[in-house]
Amino acid sequence: MSHQETSQPFRWHYAEFDDSNFQIRGRTLFFIVVLFSVILLVALLFLYARWVCRFDPPPPRIATSSSAQLAHSPRQGLDAASINSLPIVLHKNSIAGAGDFSDAECCICLGIFCDGDKVKVLPLCQHCFHSECVDKWLTTQSSCPLCRASLLVDSPV
Repeated sequence: MSHQETSQPFRWHYAEFDDSNFQIRGRTLFFIVVLFSVILLVALLFLYARWVCRFDPPPPRIATSSSAQLAHSPRQGLDAASINSLPIVLHKNSIAGAGDFSDAECCICLGIFCDGDKVKVLPLCQHCFHSECVDKWLTTQSSCPLCRASLLVDSPV
């Protein structure tokens, strides 16, 4: 029992911690300054690059022979007369096999064909699309949206 009476409980006294002898000197101070400078430099370069990329217009393109050929090449899409010449049919649901859903929807708008919808059937591949959807597609592209079969007719030489 005498041992318990003589021992004192452990107590933290904040006044006993003296950090006045904490000093950063020599190489430690040098490395801290260099590290801070590198971090600051990288951050400033990142912000400058972001600012330049956001507000700077793209550099002008130099015309080369390949880009000159592209400028004189014909349009990629079909003309209005070719688009209007494609046949339009009214869609009619037919009783098909349980797994036959190949023409059940327009792959451009992903809309399901309903009875009476105006549907264009492409001549080479027989794929069906809503008339409005495929007309917009064919103004910029000259191929089937589904199988990419070309709809351009080769002109005789």
